[in-house]
Amino acid sequence: MTELHHNEHNEGTGFERQDLGSRPIYGFLISLVVLGVLIYYAVWGIFYGLEKYNSKYQPAPSPMVQQSTTSTRTVEPGAVERRFPEPRLETNERTEINDFRLGEEQTLNSYGWVDQNAGVARIPITKAMELIAERGLPIKPATGTVPQSPVNLAKAAAAASDTSNMPAQSAGKQKKGK
Repeated sequence: MTELHHNEHNEGTGFERQDLGSRPIYGFLISLVVLGVLIYYAVWGIFYGLEKYNSKYQPAPSPMVQQSTTSTRTVEPGAVERRFPEPRLETNERTEINDFRLGEEQTLNSYGWVDQNAGVARIPITKAMELIAERGLPIKPATGTVPQSPVNLAKAAAAASDTSNMPAQSAGKQKKGK
């Protein structure tokens, strides 16, 4: 086996005797900034050239299309609200939900008409709960009875106005009486 000798010293090997100076670091940073500026202007020039090319070789629009005098690249405040129909994206979720909840609270705690022509009104929910507590819930009709429905009412009205089994004289009197 080989023996390791720790006391041996090679004359040709060693460590670096001087530190890295500040001049190369500053040179690198300055060249990095200059290169970034050059790349910025190169990309800007490419986009500018492509925009000019696009505007020069773009086909003529159809005469059916309405021409807009404003640029499509700039958006005016409020233009989106005028242009797009409902439903729109939420711009401020917190205020919109607060307005929605306020409307719900006003509906739940106020009197008003649901359908005035049909005579259907709404009452505050607290009042409705008090009425339910006093009167109880509507009970289910007993088994075997048919609840009144528009069809059943129409059948009953048709049966009451049926004059086919009556003698001719009494049927005539009934029609004159009406």
